[in-house]
Amino acid sequence: MKKFRFQLDTLLRVTRMKKDEAEVRFADVSRLLEQQRQQLSLLLEEMQRGQRDYENLTKAAHLTVGTLMTYNSFFGWKREQIEMQQAAILQSRANRQKCLQELLKLMNKLKSIEQLREKRLQQYKDAVLLEEQKMLDEIGLQLYMRSPQQEAQT
Repeated sequence: MKKFRFQLDTLLRVTRMKKDEAEVRFADVSRLLEQQRQQLSLLLEEMQRGQRDYENLTKAAHLTVGTLMTYNSFFGWKREQIEMQQAAILQSRANRQKCLQELLKLMNKLKSIEQLREKRLQQYKDAVLLEEQKMLDEIGLQLYMRSPQQEAQT
């Protein structure tokens, strides 16, 4: 009997490659999201530091209009940076979710193809076993048919 050949081997290889690429994309997007979260954390720390400095300055009562305007500009700028960073995080989360859905879809497709391959391989093994059994039955039958003839001749 000829060697087992799965007709969808090319599809299986391509799907595996696509799944690997999707895993890499998902890892990249997850890494970017984590970096953006760290950046947001740094921005929030800078904002808190600025607020503490401002509180310490207001306790000292040596405030000028210029200082107040500087702190006001700083806080406005930091709020804007924080809002932009939060928007970037939301976008990255959505992108990460999209990549995850694509990865799951490819994993399901790959699993289906692999299960089909296993089923076909089992069918092939069963057919080979059946073929071997037929051959053994035929050999046994031939040996059985020969043995009375040889006994009669002796």
